[in-house]
Amino acid sequence: MTDQRKATRTVGGIVDFEVVFPSSKVEVAELHAASGVPVADILAITHTEEFPALDEDEAAWELAVAAGRAVLDRTGISPDDIGHVVYAGSGEWDQPFWSPAAKVADELGIRHAHCFEVTNFCNGGMTAVRTALAELALGTARHALVLIGDRLSRLVDHEDPESKALFNFGDAPAAVLLGREDCLLDVLASSMRTDPSWADYYSGDIEDDRVLMRRRGRRQGLGDAYLENFPARVDDVLTALGRQVGDVAYLLINQGDKGMHEKLLAALGIPAEKSVFNYHRYGHMGGSDPLIALGDLIAEGRLAPGDLVLVATSGMGFTWGVTALEYRGR
Repeated sequence: MTDQRKATRTVGGIVDFEVVFPSSKVEVAELHAASGVPVADILAITHTEEFPALDEDEAAWELAVAAGRAVLDRTGISPDDIGHVVYAGSGEWDQPFWSPAAKVADELGIRHAHCFEVTNFCNGGMTAVRTALAELALGTARHALVLIGDRLSRLVDHEDPESKALFNFGDAPAAVLLGREDCLLDVLASSMRTDPSWADYYSGDIEDDRVLMRRRGRRQGLGDAYLENFPARVDDVLTALGRQVGDVAYLLINQGDKGMHEKLLAALGIPAEKSVFNYHRYGHMGGSDPLIALGDLIAEGRLAPGDLVLVATSGMGFTWGVTALEYRGR
């Protein structure tokens, strides 16, 4: 390990994490019936006939509670040891003008934490991880709990053919327990950047008491922006760590666009077998996508202690981020 890498190592990392899937699904046949878009065109976006989504009677915060309870029970960490509860996503929570972080804390019996929200869309989860670790480094708390609790499927107008690029948006709330020691994965470094010229590319409309995402205009070049910003962020973290692309065991990414995923790997010179493709199983689960992939790698025994994993996340705005993790093992 080089001195440069020691100097850039974050204090702490991921102690444990859990993803909880909702009870319902969005089916391509339903999307076709509602929008009139041909099934083949929808499958070119979803790559699966169905994917998890919240039922009408389910709330994202409730599933976030289940995820949080799972990691606390599994690790034996007391709610009294949680100093920060951070709820991340798009800002369109289950209720308006409301703190889901505080609600989850109350349900989990966390009584002495600072509870707050981070809005950075599908980059929100990793932004919250970075923010919470900074809080741990500054204070006396030993642990923080990050919840990813978007409700993306509720924000898509499935009757609008112009929204078909968003038809793969589903839901999978998650919890990430962070600590300053005994970590499953150390968080080594991260680099994030927003190109504000894309701020108005998507925005929401309020229709029949729902907030619905709408693309504004026909501006070209977003794909090029992805292929410019993600490799730049990868270069940032590898340079900070004194590492090279060949040292990367896996690169994980939001599962929003399979074609972009493949182009990014090609641009970086990373083979497909050093990533995880879940498009045939799930849609785009927002900020939980890389956690699902990470869980698969661990469950299948495909990670060894010391492996370097890069997590590439993006969010409307548009923001691109890459977070470097080192697997320590359980």
